[in-house]
Amino acid sequence: MEKSIVLSIIIPTLNEEKYLGKLLDSIKKQTYKDYEIIVSDNNSEDRTREIAKKFGCKVVKGDGNPGIGRNSGAKAAKGDILFFIDADCYIEKNFLQRALNEIKKRNLDIAGCYVGPISKRFFDNATFAFFNFWIYITQFFYPNASGSGIFCRKSLHQKIKGFDGKIKLSEDMDYAKRASKYGKFRILSGIKSYTSVRRFDEEGRLTLILKLFLSVVYRIFFGEIRTNIFKYGFRYKK
Repeated sequence: MEKSIVLSIIIPTLNEEKYLGKLLDSIKKQTYKDYEIIVSDNNSEDRTREIAKKFGCKVVKGDGNPGIGRNSGAKAAKGDILFFIDADCYIEKNFLQRALNEIKKRNLDIAGCYVGPISKRFFDNATFAFFNFWIYITQFFYPNASGSGIFCRKSLHQKIKGFDGKIKLSEDMDYAKRASKYGKFRILSGIKSYTSVRRFDEEGRLTLILKLFLSVVYRIFFGEIRTNIFKYGFRYKK
């Protein structure tokens, strides 16, 4: 019998009691069971750590920067493949099995996935559809992947020294781009993670879209975003 792949699921958190339980519950219901869950928490002041421990997660010290938090989780990981996902997401019950099957079949070293909004608004769904089209097209020449779902072989993560903690915005996109220089990258075709639209609600939809569009242009012409020029924070209202 073929040995299954050990998967380490890494979740950076900061005051995520409103969302974390839903994500962990969706992981618990997965058809694929050979995984560990590592919550990299940045001193949450709510019930985040309590919820994580209730679900049997390993809790490690994180950081306000999601990239550094993911790196902390990766250091504690025992799995062959790392799966990074944000706390305000959820996945369908066959997500992990289908993802790992596709990674194996296509011999991928790093992979992103399509993302859907937890929203019924036409505007939100249209925006995410455009984003998914963009990451599909660019995967062949300028790899991009969202922190809402990135798979990476641990050996490759270590080779590129993980996420760049000095980047203020789009550290997930930079991670995919750097990793693709040493391993095969593709967007997984058969799965999708779902994420909250809380940032849309807090910052305003048009304001946020303009900010993200300008950040793409900035990265293309000037490189990675290492200052807070776009005022993109990671603290949310409880």
